[in-house]
Amino acid sequence: MHSIRRIIVSAPESRSEAGGAARLELRCSHATIVELAAHRGRTAGLTAIAAGHGCTLPSLGHAALSGEQLALGVRPGRWLVLQPRDARATTWAQWEARCGQAGTAVDLSSGLAVLQLCGPEAQAVLARSCRLDLDPQHFPKGRAAATIVAQVATVIVALPHGLLLLTPSTTARHLCEWLLVTGRPFGIGSPREIGLSELFAE
Repeated sequence: MHSIRRIIVSAPESRSEAGGAARLELRCSHATIVELAAHRGRTAGLTAIAAGHGCTLPSLGHAALSGEQLALGVRPGRWLVLQPRDARATTWAQWEARCGQAGTAVDLSSGLAVLQLCGPEAQAVLARSCRLDLDPQHFPKGRAAATIVAQVATVIVALPHGLLLLTPSTTARHLCEWLLVTGRPFGIGSPREIGLSELFAE
């Protein structure tokens, strides 16, 4: 995330022509991210274990928010669980202990960068280098999918206030720069860092 911070400091702020307010905003955040993987034939068991600890594991292609935990189903039998990076977050070791014989947990907190693109033009910007149809009629709030954006592996999630983007930390700077350049005609503002709970806000 250090490279993203440098972008925040150095990027000039763009303004829309009408009214001077940015119509598009790029945000970044930090998160505790754990991947849960069910062992063969143990998907129902792992889902029940997670539910018992207040985390709903959604069906493939969907996202589920439980308190301050956002679970994404973007691969069969596997889920990404995002939480604010604080003392209350459930660590991967705690998840591993909970999974028992039903599955396993892997810490991806340092391997993935968390971004969010907000504003009425967010879908239009991503449509320039994404094969998914992100129109709200086809990709409504609560949907999640793994795809390629600007030649970078990206998970896209439709949240109440924008599109959440997860991408490998090694390619996060490239994706940020592409979003800033591509979003310039749409009035994108300077990137800013916010708490993960703000991304989840209704």
